Amino acid sequence: MSKKKPDNDDDLFRQMMSDVKPLSHKKSAERCIPSNNKTRPSPQQRTNNRQSGTTTDFIPRDYVPDVAPEESLFFSRGGLQHRLLRQFRHGDLRPEAQLDLHGCTLMEAAALLARFLSNAQNNHQRCVHVIHGKGHRSSEGRPVLKAQVNQWLRDVPFVLAFSSAQAKDGGMGAVYVLLRRQP
Repeated sequence: MSKKKPDNDDDLFRQMMSDVKPLSHKKSAERCIPSNNKTRPSPQQRTNNRQSGTTTDFIPRDYVPDVAPEESLFFSRGGLQHRLLRQFRHGDLRPEAQLDLHGCTLMEAAALLARFLSNAQNNHQRCVHVIHGKGHRSSEGRPVLKAQVNQWLRDVPFVLAFSSAQAKDGGMGAVYVLLRRQP
């Protein structure tokens, strides 16, 4: 069976993508696609998120404490069992979803992270994985996104803990995030 030559780019694209299958919804990964336009969530999206009561609007802060590229991040709210925290930090609780923020502007990362955490909470996911990078290619010469994510995650009431990932999962360029179970 011979394939006929495509008439235009759309036909060529469809032909090349004919055998592609979508990712499953479980353990799917979101990834930021760099763009030149800096978009913000619409007022309607912000209102809908507030009504659900499960997310926040992240705003890039002018000042956040510096974080070194190889610095380990850890945060936990009080009342968590030591055994659970140990399993969490060692990567024994496998993430159910992943978000890759490489190449994002701060505004894009803020919107993606807020949506990702809200979806994870609504889907009853307990542990997720956020890749923020180490900032080696940052124009400022320091890990800007890592520092912002470190602060943003602390602001989310349903984030119980976060910890730098194991080397196999991105090491100091990623965090595991432990979410509160919904009633």
